[in-house]
Formats: sequence, C-alpha cells, structure tokens
Amino acid sequence: MVNLKQQLHAHCLAYAEERIDLATQAIHAAQASANEESKSSAGDKYETGRAMAQLEIEKHSTQLAEAQKLKRVLEKIDPAQKSGSAQAGSLVITNQGNFYIAIAAAPFTLEGKTYFPVSPVSPIAQKLLGLKRGDPFTFNGKDFVIGEIR
Repeated sequence: MVNLKQQLHAHCLAYAEERIDLATQAIHAAQASANEESKSSAGDKYETGRAMAQLEIEKHSTQLAEAQKLKRVLEKIDPAQKSGSAQAGSLVITNQGNFYIAIAAAPFTLEGKTYFPVSPVSPIAQKLLGLKRGDPFTFNGKDFVIGEIR
C-alpha cells in the first residue's frame, strides 16, 4: 500500500514532470516558429521574427531549467524517511493545515484533507523546520500547533 507521504511525493514529481514537458513543448514550438519565419520572410520582418522566437526559446529554457531543478530536489527526498523534527521531506500535520516540505506545488486533496506542498525556503517552511510534535508557532497572525510529523 502506498502511504500518504509517497502519494504526496508522487504528486510533486508529477507536477515537476508536467512543467518539464510543457517547457520542452514550448521550446520546440518556438523553434518551429523560428524555422518557419526563416522560410517565409525577408528583410527586417525576418530578423524581428527570429529575435522574438529566440526570446521565447530563452524564456522557456529558463522555465525548463527551473522545473528540472524541482525534479532534482525531489529525487533527493526519500518519502519513506521518518524524523522527529520537521525537515525537507517531512509531512507536518498542524491544527491549521497540513504541509509537505519538498517543493512548492499545487495543493493535493486526499480523503477530504488538503495537503500543501511547500518549498523548504518558503516562509511557512522556515517556521516549521526543526520543530517537533507539540511545538507551537505563529505564522501570518495565526497560531499553529504541530500535531504530527511523518
């Protein structure tokens, strides 16, 4: 049986892989557009079209690099690892929300409960890191108590 942390990890991995796929497709589309521009245009219009396509390729290449970085971060996390304190890879259950410290990704709902994947460098994760079960903390004017760390 796949446990909750493994499901959250798989959700985050799928998110990173989807971003990689989208960026790769956008790069290919921009390259194809640039190639078409060179076949059908002449003069200044050709140069402008090529320059715009190159800017698109650079933008999507940056997005691709960021998505690959997210995937590498996830590959370093072992969802089976347990710890007594919050750290990268921890699932932290609080009275105000449930946080998976890995990467920033879309919330994940399972059996009526919502889990928030957060980056270790995010403000909420910075508050969580190093805390243990029962520890209180305040974030954005809300009082939190850690109920469980998995």
